[in-house]
Amino acid sequence: MRSMVKASLQAILKSPSAIFFTLAFPMIFILVFGFMGTGSNFHFTVANAPGCDTTSPLYDSLHQLPVLKWISKDSAGINKMLKDGDIVATISIQKQPEGAKPAYSILLNIASSERNKAAQLENVLYSIVQQQDPEIKKRQQELLKINEQFSEVRDYKTIDFILPGQLAFSLLASGVFGTAFVFFNLRQTLVLKRFFATPVRKEVIVISEGIARMLFQAIGSIVIIGVGYFFFGFTLCHGWITFAEMVALCMLSLLVFMGFGFIVSGLAKSDATIPLFSNIIVMPQMLLAGTFFSIDNFPQWLQYFCKALPLTYLNDALRKISFDGANLWDVRMDILALLISGVVIYAIAGKVFKWE
Repeated sequence: MRSMVKASLQAILKSPSAIFFTLAFPMIFILVFGFMGTGSNFHFTVANAPGCDTTSPLYDSLHQLPVLKWISKDSAGINKMLKDGDIVATISIQKQPEGAKPAYSILLNIASSERNKAAQLENVLYSIVQQQDPEIKKRQQELLKINEQFSEVRDYKTIDFILPGQLAFSLLASGVFGTAFVFFNLRQTLVLKRFFATPVRKEVIVISEGIARMLFQAIGSIVIIGVGYFFFGFTLCHGWITFAEMVALCMLSLLVFMGFGFIVSGLAKSDATIPLFSNIIVMPQMLLAGTFFSIDNFPQWLQYFCKALPLTYLNDALRKISFDGANLWDVRMDILALLISGVVIYAIAGKVFKWE
């Protein structure tokens, strides 16, 4: 057992694909979404329309709003950007005569592709006008009094959603691609057949590969969580306890996902067909199991399919543990769903897996 674990671990460390799917692939997404989530505020990209009254105090106030990102170009450039949808709208402040009603007139030319943002942009403009006009503000206070009470909550950052999804996906990719290629090559080179001439039991071969992948994936999980925590403020609700529970859940899930790899290695007729079978398993789960966005965004009929995917339950459990402070017992239903999936997967693997 010890010798086979050592040999399997050495083979994994020499495999570029194993290192890529375990570390490089999830790290790329974590870095991209991590940097996107730091210091990036929602804004509208707008521009001055030709003939805009730049002497109005309202003009200065609008240019000081952080929610409006102003683009400075000539008329032809502005029209092209508006047509291409690169800016939301052009804003033209119309000069009004003294005492005219309404006191302010603003012409918005909104790109048709940004129609859904029109109401939000109008609310921004109304709010700045109300702040400028003391009479409007006075009437507003006479009509309504708002009492504010603030509740302290943890900031749910982009990295808090993305990192567990990428960690879970790296487990799935490693379990499927890594296991499939390793056992297919062992069978093709007749290494597995030679094992039958030794006292080594079949179970030992499978368990050894599982232990080696668990050790390698544990290192990958530590690196991924560490980068998210120290560089992007990833939330570990109970510190090292949360970290340990996440790693333990990852190791259990890896054993389940390795069953997919055994199925692929049994079905593949050549190493060229392994990526095809593997992607049939991996791609739907990457897109539909809540890796990049919540499955609540999908239609109701599609959510039923999403909830049949084992990666969905791992994503859900990791996020509950890391951000909500749940422990392994609290996510027992997600773990149970993973275990049931594992039983079904390994039952199929036992039917299709070939030793020679």
